Amino acid sequence: MGHIAATALVMVLCAGTAAAAPLSVQYDDDGMITVNGQRTLIIGSYYPAQSDRPYADMAEAGFNLVRTNGSPEEMDKALAAGLMTWTSVGTIDLENREASTAKLLDAVNAIKEHPALALIESVDEPAWTWMKAETRVPAQPFVEAYPLIKAADPHHLLYMNHAPTNLVKTMQAYNAGTDVVACDIYPVNPGGLRPMYALFEDGHQGDLNNLTISQVGDYVDKMRRVTGPNRPLLMVLQAFAWEALRDEKERDESKVLYPTWEEGRFMAFQSIIKGANGIIYWGSFSMPQPSDAWTAITRTAREIADLAPVLSERTAAFAPSVDYHEIGHSVDDGVQWLVKESGGALYVFTCNAYRYPCRATLAGFGEWKTCTVLNENRTLEIADGGVTDDWKAFDVHVYRFGKE
Repeated sequence: MGHIAATALVMVLCAGTAAAAPLSVQYDDDGMITVNGQRTLIIGSYYPAQSDRPYADMAEAGFNLVRTNGSPEEMDKALAAGLMTWTSVGTIDLENREASTAKLLDAVNAIKEHPALALIESVDEPAWTWMKAETRVPAQPFVEAYPLIKAADPHHLLYMNHAPTNLVKTMQAYNAGTDVVACDIYPVNPGGLRPMYALFEDGHQGDLNNLTISQVGDYVDKMRRVTGPNRPLLMVLQAFAWEALRDEKERDESKVLYPTWEEGRFMAFQSIIKGANGIIYWGSFSMPQPSDAWTAITRTAREIADLAPVLSERTAAFAPSVDYHEIGHSVDDGVQWLVKESGGALYVFTCNAYRYPCRATLAGFGEWKTCTVLNENRTLEIADGGVTDDWKAFDVHVYRFGKE
């Protein structure tokens, strides 16, 4: 299923090569990005694989978007592998408006016709300054630059990534300067880290009360308050170990902790379940490849890519009820879910956002006859319109309901 969608995207990109035409990248009113009219769940990375075939390896793992330096050579390599690209062009310098505007538009014009280009980035985390209240780059330059860039290139979307810790109203001021909004959140760390850039004194990047990996979903909620329901929202997820970002001579190897496959899978699925229109990974440049940590990332990317034709559908109106069973402790966030319909089947994506296991019955499936748990080689009986299952802490289950 995902391979079909990937093949379709490759055909779109290859068609663009033959016709030397840019992609038309827009978005629907639910924030889902469209590529030449095809709803497309973004599975991206700031860095290609560290291999002798970096872009081909990314495409085979299920990625469809990768950041490049904007050179024709790198964009051509991505295109040949069937990948879309994005690159950064900066923004206007208000103290040198005329020259910086000309430089900005020159950068846009240099890349806008390339058939692999999907997004144009301005400046990373402009609202955030570490340990200071003032914004690093104010919103005004982006707001001024937006109509100029869109006039020069109406075919692509502008992309802006935020750090997770600014106020909602602070980030909202930047909305008029971008199309796509992203947020990076990297919650996996061993604790006890020495002070380092981007971490608070307690050793965490995030600043919400929830310090578990399910804070990713909390930040999706926060960012949806920034974007509203109609703008594309991408979550930038952890593909690194905090300690591994230090210089090797200063590194404490006992503190190098990469997300496990289970953790990474949870964070990716929770992002989408809570309302993100895709995911992008940051930090893999610091991750050994090949390694178990890198395999965990690509395994999750492949699973989501295989489900992308379903996940890119509009969310179904159906809402299952959730009834928890007593197993001896409280349930905090518990089971979160997203429902899609595709090909005559009903898909229910679930994750347990609680740090303890839970058991629950999902109900409302009276018209459905079968329930398959995808990628787990098992089925569930539908009894009185419901299915009962167990979730480990930060677990993910994907159910496909059929009528035969």
